[in-house]
Formats: sequence, C-alpha cells, structure tokens
Amino acid sequence: MSEIPRPLCLTQGDPSGIGPDITLALYSRAREQGAAFFEPFFVLTDPDLLRRRAGQLGLAVEIAEAAPEEAAKIFPSALPVVALDARVRGEPGRPDPNDAAATIESIARAVEFVHAGRAAAVVTNPIAKSVLYRAGFAHPGHTEFLGELAEKNFARPARPVMLLWSRELAVVPATIHVPLAQVPALLKTDDLVEIGAIVAEAFRRDFDVARPRLVFAGLNPHAGEDGAIGREDIEIIAPAVARLSARGLDVRGPLPADTMFHAAARKTYDVAICAYHDQALIPIKTLAFDSGVNVTLGLPFIRTSPDHGTAFSIAGTGRASETSLAEATALAARMARARLEASRA
Repeated sequence: MSEIPRPLCLTQGDPSGIGPDITLALYSRAREQGAAFFEPFFVLTDPDLLRRRAGQLGLAVEIAEAAPEEAAKIFPSALPVVALDARVRGEPGRPDPNDAAATIESIARAVEFVHAGRAAAVVTNPIAKSVLYRAGFAHPGHTEFLGELAEKNFARPARPVMLLWSRELAVVPATIHVPLAQVPALLKTDDLVEIGAIVAEAFRRDFDVARPRLVFAGLNPHAGEDGAIGREDIEIIAPAVARLSARGLDVRGPLPADTMFHAAARKTYDVAICAYHDQALIPIKTLAFDSGVNVTLGLPFIRTSPDHGTAFSIAGTGRASETSLAEATALAARMARARLEASRA
C-alpha cells in the first residue's frame, strides 16, 4: 500500500457515544495487524477521554499528545491525539450538551488542518444532532456544517452531496433530512443535474472509474408508469437525465426503484441517485449495515464517516463494531491517494 504524505484526521464525534470505542478498537486492530496495513491517523479530542474509555473497555492503548506532523512517526507505538481546547465529560451513554462545544471544535479544526495541508482527509465520528441542537447548533447535520466550513476556510462555494458507499452498493439521496411530504416539491431538475455532475466527477477523480455509470431512481412507484402514477418522473427527473446524457455522461433513468437493487441490477451501474433519504439508505443498510461509509462529495477536501449513529445504548460496553470506521478510513486514504496520483499526472 503506497503511503499518503499526510495523516488522516479523525474527529471526536459525540464523546458519550461509541466514537471513542471504535476509534480505540480501530487503533488496536492496526497494532495487531501491523501499522503498515493502515494509513497513520490522529484524533482531535480530549486525550483524557480516550484514556478513560480505554480503561473502561480494557484496551491497552497508549495515548500520545502530538502535532499532526508527528502522527506518522508516533502511530506504530501510540495513538496520536491533538488535544482540543475544551475538555469533556463523555460519560458512556449519557449525552451532555455541555460537551457539544468540544464536538463542534473537533469538526471545525479538522477542516482547518486539511486546508493548511496538515492532514490528508477528514474522517468524522458520529454526532448526535439532538444534543448539538440543545447547545445551539444551527445546522441540519454534519454535511451542511462541513459545507459552511469549506466555504469559510477555502473561500469558495461548496455544494455538499451525500454519498453512501459500500463494496456492494453506492447511493446518493437527492433530498436528505426532510419530511417525505416535502420531497416532490424539493426535487428540481437543475439540482439533479448538478448532483449528477458532481457524482460523476468524484467517481472519475476519487474512485478511478474512467466512465462512471449513473442511474436515477424514480420518485413514484414504477417510476410513475408513464404519468399514470404521478408526473414528477416525466417532468423533473427525466429532463435531468437527458441534460446529463447530452454532456456525454453514461446515465439512465428514471428507473423503478423496486427493481434497482438486486444483485444483477447492481452490476449495471456504479452509483444510484435516489429521490429521497430512505429510498437510498434502506438498500445500502440492508446490504452493508456494518460496513457502509458516508462520504461528502462536492467539498474541496475529502470527508468520510461511518454510516451509523452514536449508539449511546452500547457505548463503553465493548460491543460496538469498528468495521464501518475501518472502511471509512480506508476509503479516505484511497481517495487521497487517487488525488495525489492525479496531481502528479
């Protein structure tokens, strides 16, 4: 595995959730398998949080406070941690709005590190939006906050697009955290064209797919059945497909969503763009519940995340799986290598 020149940056996530557990478990796996199998990473958190949680989990992980530039050297013998200004309580399973400032600081500083060239990519641990809301957080979620941070740090507009990726399936929800009743009005042809173009470019640049194959799922049953079950597929989605095709992209749709996700169908495309949240997330979480990765496309930096939540009920028990975080770090490193190789071409 060719190394990337800078380490990956892992954020804290909600300190009362499983973020500390899976971070420690991932580092333990790296030590067991040999650090050479993992790209070095550092964590932006309160070092004492990880020390406490390691003790609670019975994990013999040494924590070393370090600067990002020291992470690669330290990684084989200790988990590098860049200390936050804020300290956290982080009691497992007991989310505390007083810890929200540290969670937000971790995300913001991670973006600053990639902007400064001190980290290769951002890998975010799960947050609990409800906890952040009680502390005054004003964004619908991670994706929207990262978009704002991208514009602030890189001084150019960002168009965040959520991709859920796994080895079995890749999907993009065109609308995300909105009530289902609002989806038809929110679907716009121009937006779908923009999303399709961002996805195609990302798959070429970051996933080494020379000619990405995109499919669009229909909004209505049977993709509207020629207008008999709604006009949105004819009037909104089909024109977006036509415009993207006119740009030379390999794109099809709208297709009936109920026949898009079986094994034979999945072999015919690289990514499916879906009309709404559950239309995208139900199939990928069925196929890859423990290994899916959340990727934010359309940013001037790489961001991946485990495709699961904070799981407060099992925090500190040792039952949390680090598989999705392992996939997220591996994918972030793969994308960083692809960008590095493209810059050298």
